[in-house]
Amino acid sequence: MGNQMDKLSHLSYAEVPTVDPNGVDTEDGPRIGVSYIFSNDDDELEDGCAVDGSDKDPNQEEKQYDQRDEMECAVYNRDECIYEKSVKSANLEVYSPENLLNKCKAGDLVEFVATGQYPHWAVYVGDFQVVHLHRAEVKNSFLTDASQGRRCRIVNDLYKFKALSPDMVVQNAMEQVGLKDRELSWRNSECFAAWCRFGRREFKMGGEIRIGKQPYRLKISISDKQSHVLEFQSMEDMIMEKRRNDHLGRTAVLRELATHFSISSGAHTSVILT
Repeated sequence: MGNQMDKLSHLSYAEVPTVDPNGVDTEDGPRIGVSYIFSNDDDELEDGCAVDGSDKDPNQEEKQYDQRDEMECAVYNRDECIYEKSVKSANLEVYSPENLLNKCKAGDLVEFVATGQYPHWAVYVGDFQVVHLHRAEVKNSFLTDASQGRRCRIVNDLYKFKALSPDMVVQNAMEQVGLKDRELSWRNSECFAAWCRFGRREFKMGGEIRIGKQPYRLKISISDKQSHVLEFQSMEDMIMEKRRNDHLGRTAVLRELATHFSISSGAHTSVILT
């Protein structure tokens, strides 16, 4: 499979054997390496679209966002935790766009969330405005317009990297406004916003070479005592899978995992697509 593959759809968990469902991860046990070449489907679905990709009916009532259906997870680069989303580690409360404006400071990362949609990230640049990657273009919009009616929150602390200064974060964002299509270096809004704040090349497309052992582990929380782990060769691939889980919601992801384990009980093989 060459590097010129334009589009490869995501494999379901039923097709991708992974580690023990009970979260047992012994040093001498089988390690499962999983990485993907992803399509940009989440950008196509991200805003103003139904789950099936069609335009949403503006007269259809939006489902109330349910925080209890959020997928809690952590990401490790080798042994270092670089991302964590859980009710214990972060404030996941969401607000209306109007109320969030009272809390935002220039350089903050903002996440817009809605049931059945991929989360949409943006950089708050001051004066009620954000810069965000929206439908293959970096745009400067009012926060209330970018929200498209979704609830939102500040997510500065999900990634554990050291942030750049607020002025540099804003400068990074504003300098990209107007870029579109093939000029873009980011696969989705989260990668773009995180790059603006942290300045790390790993958030860019092709920022890491996908060879050798997978250094990134996405640890999905199943319960207080159980977790499920997937491994990736790049942060870009890991973020795409994490966002897919956010899009599906906790209930659907756990159902998918249960189906996978019932089909492939005891199977442990490595699956690497490069």
